[in-house]
Amino acid sequence: MKHIFLVLIAALFLGGTVNAQNTLKGTVYESGKSNRMPDVFIRDNNNKQITITDDKGNFSIRTETGHTLIFDSPGYISDTLYITDLAPKRVEMVTKMITLRQVNITSTKESFDAHKEYPEVYTRSKVYPLSPSSWFSKDARDARRLKKYFKREEEERHVDEVFNVTYVESLVPLRGMELENFMTLYRPTYAFLKNNNGESLTVYINDSYKKFMALPANKRSLPKLTSTGKSLQ
Repeated sequence: MKHIFLVLIAALFLGGTVNAQNTLKGTVYESGKSNRMPDVFIRDNNNKQITITDDKGNFSIRTETGHTLIFDSPGYISDTLYITDLAPKRVEMVTKMITLRQVNITSTKESFDAHKEYPEVYTRSKVYPLSPSSWFSKDARDARRLKKYFKREEEERHVDEVFNVTYVESLVPLRGMELENFMTLYRPTYAFLKNNNGESLTVYINDSYKKFMALPANKRSLPKLTSTGKSLQ
């Protein structure tokens, strides 16, 4: 009996060791800065595991060498990390500016729906009064933060659809980099678009254009992005 007990303990220990060996940890920073980034969405493109960075920018995800991780955060360029080893990683996210390319969508493919793609997130995010784990467990907390991330992403996509290049170009005489700077500086919030109609948005864009033109020339442009040249490995 004692022998069986020892075997079970060894099996549990080895199981935990295997899981630990297949877990990658790291921290996400804003490129070129010491700012740690919370709420960065991370997914393994091979095994479909997902996670999100905590308040200190740290993450932990089950993966393996040879897999590719995708890092996403609103307002930043999506980044990829090819896993060559499971040593802790420092990942840096670069701020992105809007793209002025107008895309005409003709495909009948459905848009991304987090409820369909990741139903387990919404299941794990539920809070049950008689289940302490649904309140305090790491899985439950991470699921609730992922749910908020998906909601924020959906709202940003809505802003992109409404505040688009074609529409803004029809109202203001800006083109090229000036238009890009204008749309970045005066991008409306989801709350504003939700509570206002098209006529209000037109007024907002025209008023914003007047404010933009009243700015000194050096205030109308955004700082250029610089590459740190650092490896993610």
